[in-house]
Amino acid sequence: MGINVTLRTKPLGKDRLSLYLDFYPAVPHHKTGKLSRRQFLGLHIDQQPKTSLARTRNKDLMLMAEQIRIKRENELNKPEIYTEFEKSQLAQKAKGEQDFIAFFWALAKKRGNQNYQKWISTLNYLQAYAGDHLQFNEVDESFCDSFRYFLLETKCLRRPSKKLNPNSASAYFLLFKFVLKEAYKAGYFTSPLDPKIENIKLQETHRQFLSLSELNALARTPMEDKMLKKASLFSALTGLRYSDIEKLLWSELEYVEGQGYYLNFEQRKTKGFEFLPISEQAASLLGKRKFGERRVFPLLSYKMFNRKEYKNWLANAGIIKHITFHCFRHTFATLQLASGTDIYTVSKMLGHRELKTTQIYAKVIDESKRKAADRIHLEM
Repeated sequence: MGINVTLRTKPLGKDRLSLYLDFYPAVPHHKTGKLSRRQFLGLHIDQQPKTSLARTRNKDLMLMAEQIRIKRENELNKPEIYTEFEKSQLAQKAKGEQDFIAFFWALAKKRGNQNYQKWISTLNYLQAYAGDHLQFNEVDESFCDSFRYFLLETKCLRRPSKKLNPNSASAYFLLFKFVLKEAYKAGYFTSPLDPKIENIKLQETHRQFLSLSELNALARTPMEDKMLKKASLFSALTGLRYSDIEKLLWSELEYVEGQGYYLNFEQRKTKGFEFLPISEQAASLLGKRKFGERRVFPLLSYKMFNRKEYKNWLANAGIIKHITFHCFRHTFATLQLASGTDIYTVSKMLGHRELKTTQIYAKVIDESKRKAADRIHLEM
């Protein structure tokens, strides 16, 4: 018994009809692989065409739909009439009609354990550009170049008043190209796209940090929001990001006899688990230890109303640099390197996945050494 394929219509709004194929019995859906009775063709006709042009258009679309119906019926009932080449072309066409966004999401869940937030951000910008559904056959060199330009010009999704940081755009586009490479390996493209697409170049960034004397000045300077001050100094002593300090639990603080204090936690940004040694001073900064799943920094807030107070704290300490909370993490890295800690150890303590990320701080230290060397000048 063969499979009956019937051309049918479904009413849409505004007196339009959507054309679809009706299968009996059900067949695997060409995109999802699940059994289905319907395959919508993406073709729409007028229910009551009022002009000769509309009637002609309806006739042409119905003819096209009927040709698709016959071809689909032959695929299902008479596969022998197709050559091997035609079969491969049909299979490639079916793959090209599958959803690139869905493939991206599936890959994010499978491969995004260490940089999950970067995967999600890349997907958010891709969907902001292309929408929620994007077929593989729509992703070509022209599309990739257009998406590259979009990332360079678009606003930041989290802060619409600001343009997307070029280095963030570079990271997102590099991940997008990785997905293109994986899609080619999986057979969704007949030739690799990623080698043809130009990367977004990284820009040199200036990472602001505090000297040890400036950090001590801040430690001595009172701040009305004691919780924010304590969290800032804790970041400078441990290198932790704000997101990790905010969610830090007392149960994640451990003391090992003969070795000292450790933090055993999952990084919010990278989803990587860390066992980070911290100094006695960093641990004592937290105050009397509590137990259970309670937060170490309850009610910690870094919202806009706190930033003015933050600036006042810096000004009262005599510091005129533009310092944000993240700069305390930069301070930890640069002071560690300046004191002689090797770059590999600093990289591990910061939770970096790649050493080249930490090398940015080493460059800052080299610049500081250059400035120091130039301070001695003989009058001859």
